Amino acid sequence: MLNDHDSAASPFTVLGRSSQCAARRGELRTAHGTVQTPVFMPVGTQATVKGVMPESLWELGAEIILGNTYHLYLRPGHRLIKKLGGLHRFMNWSGPILTDSGGFQIFSLQQLAKITEEGASFKSHIDGSAFFLSPESAVAVQQDLGTDIMMCLDTCIPYPASYREAEAATSLTGRWAARSRAAQGERDRLLFGIIQGGMYRDLRLRSLETMVEIGFDGYAIGGLSVGEPEELMYEICETTAAGMPRDQARYLMGVGTPRNLVEAVKRGIDMFDCVMPTRNARNGMLFTSRGRLVIKNARYHDDPRPPDEECDCYTCRHYSRAYLRHLYLAREILASVLMTIHNLSYYTGLMAAMRQAIEQDRFLEFYRDFISRQQPDDRPAAD
Repeated sequence: MLNDHDSAASPFTVLGRSSQCAARRGELRTAHGTVQTPVFMPVGTQATVKGVMPESLWELGAEIILGNTYHLYLRPGHRLIKKLGGLHRFMNWSGPILTDSGGFQIFSLQQLAKITEEGASFKSHIDGSAFFLSPESAVAVQQDLGTDIMMCLDTCIPYPASYREAEAATSLTGRWAARSRAAQGERDRLLFGIIQGGMYRDLRLRSLETMVEIGFDGYAIGGLSVGEPEELMYEICETTAAGMPRDQARYLMGVGTPRNLVEAVKRGIDMFDCVMPTRNARNGMLFTSRGRLVIKNARYHDDPRPPDEECDCYTCRHYSRAYLRHLYLAREILASVLMTIHNLSYYTGLMAAMRQAIEQDRFLEFYRDFISRQQPDDRPAAD
């Protein structure tokens, strides 16, 4: 294994690279532990990964989780969390935590928000009360939360967007990033810059150059998986990742399906987050080694097999498809719990398998096998 650690200041070390593609194996050091990459971060928006106890997260292989600045700022409030010992103690999670700055949530609630040079004015989606987040206050909130990896406040660009709109938003993200870095003060926690640019290659590279000039502890690709075709997402991801610093972590925000993760690792991405494994579990969709399984389909009403016969998670060791289907149709809470455990186990297991494939320099073999095993989606049947 190589040790590609070009900068003594970087918290990230590349431990190995594929000789066949851009996939890489590394580790990221944080205040609450070292994370092995490529890694998937379960989403704990409201200081909880829905349906899963923190102890279960450890057991299923999660190393780092994600919280959200916007939601925790509104409820219960960063000052309360700080008073109660910080986010780790508040939610009983001793491992690393990354917090998204809230830029995507503000983008998602455009009808409630106004973006200016100073920051984002918005109304709470909970009770309509007025709030304001600037690049500086977004950093301050995350410092109060005690997060390990903070994200700069950014302006997410919709798809489609005109070149002029994308250019203006990308420039604003750059100016906000410089203000975020200046506001950080003591650098005892990591701060990542976010690369925007919409679907325009030159704007992506310009944003990347701006972020590298400012200098961050890691770099994220934002503004993908916002409705664009998958092939365009892969193209932008590959172009951007190829220019990102070799010795720092690369994070693709809000992506995605298992296929998305495998494709992005192939293109050199190290970190991921997405609500898909937890949200889809609550909606009765399981990710398996053979593709997606929709548990309400009638064909599973007496199926004694586990959700995935190649999985050794708690759910697959103890429960049948028939039982999970019964729980789901009966609207029992346990259905969401058990299916969330499986989906997160599948995601963390997928990342571990990719790490091993890179270590053994057989990633393209892994990639081809993964693609060949994916069956057509298990569409819901009319029960």
